[in-house]
Amino acid sequence: MFSTPRRWMPPVTAATIASSLILGSSIAFAAPVEVSFNESCRASSVVDVDNLRTDMVTVEAPATVEPGQRFTYRIQTGPQSYPSSSSGATTISVSRLKNDFEIPANAVFVGATVVAGTGINLDNVAPNVLRVDDNGVVNDVSGGVLRLSGNNEVIGNSPSSSTDSEGGIRVPKNSKNLDGSTNPNGDTWFQMPAVEVTMIAGESGVIAPKLRTAGAAGDFDNDANFNTSLAKASLFGTHWAATRCSPRDTTTGPLNGGADPVATVAISSPTDVKTSTVVSAPESVPTGTSVTLSATVSPAPGGGTVQFRIDGVDLDGPVSVVDGRASVSHTFADAGEHKIGAVYSGAPGTTPSTSEVRTMTVTGSDEPSANRVPKTAVLIALGAAAVATLLVVGRTRSRGK
Repeated sequence: MFSTPRRWMPPVTAATIASSLILGSSIAFAAPVEVSFNESCRASSVVDVDNLRTDMVTVEAPATVEPGQRFTYRIQTGPQSYPSSSSGATTISVSRLKNDFEIPANAVFVGATVVAGTGINLDNVAPNVLRVDDNGVVNDVSGGVLRLSGNNEVIGNSPSSSTDSEGGIRVPKNSKNLDGSTNPNGDTWFQMPAVEVTMIAGESGVIAPKLRTAGAAGDFDNDANFNTSLAKASLFGTHWAATRCSPRDTTTGPLNGGADPVATVAISSPTDVKTSTVVSAPESVPTGTSVTLSATVSPAPGGGTVQFRIDGVDLDGPVSVVDGRASVSHTFADAGEHKIGAVYSGAPGTTPSTSEVRTMTVTGSDEPSANRVPKTAVLIALGAAAVATLLVVGRTRSRGK
């Protein structure tokens, strides 16, 4: 039976095999931020298989823009992999990949493009971005969804859908890492490309990009879910598993924080005072030692909060700014280099601001956290009579493998 530290194997019976295998203008951009959340998925085949996994999205966007200003933001889902085989079933491919994003309010949509060179190990139909309506039909005038797919060839919520044939964006099986080296376990790694969205800011308010979760897209196991795909494998014939994922902690629970904005772009007022934020941290600290991370906002605002970030991920919740300063204590368990940043929220009369990233070295014998691979999943159900195989995909923050 195939297993690794990032893979979980449920019981196997004669009737069912269920396994999870690690399947515009001059604007200052904030440092890329990784937004992590739980995601519930269902793989539909002869037997349905449900799975809870951790997902993440990387976002790069300006903290503030002026009314009427043209700007861009970038959004990308993380690297993934699928295994060579499981419980006698041989994987063949994953295709019809789709990521849906909502077009944010308080701005005029100009266009969206795939960022060249950011997708890895994808073939068949070249990834593109289409503006579609709630039914997945292309609508360049009033569609509220940006769809990253292979020309809208997906598993559902589209005029070009199928659950029993390859199509759209496909991940060919090659048993290689992202850098092209051979994977010792036979896993095939891939990454969906980044999408760059161009908009023109409205008069006021906040522009908040997010995953598609409105309406039917917020239901569990719905073709409109933001993340869907089709797995293909062989076991006494060819079998297909259409997979649908939405941000929630359980299959019956409500949407979680993954349905919240993945970034916020504040539209500033011409009279707002522009702020700057500087983050401070020790240059070096041993593992297991509590350290204080601090941020200074200038000029000192009359309110607002600071969100500290480590390696692009939020550290706890926002901290109130008092006399222009905010601080938080944290103990690092992993050795290695860590990127420390801080984002000031802004307050009435003052603009938000984002610090430059500061690198801090944590010494010790532990393996650097960058080498750890967080769990996530892509599901596949395979059937001879009632055979279900669950392919769990591993996402990693390391872009080198």
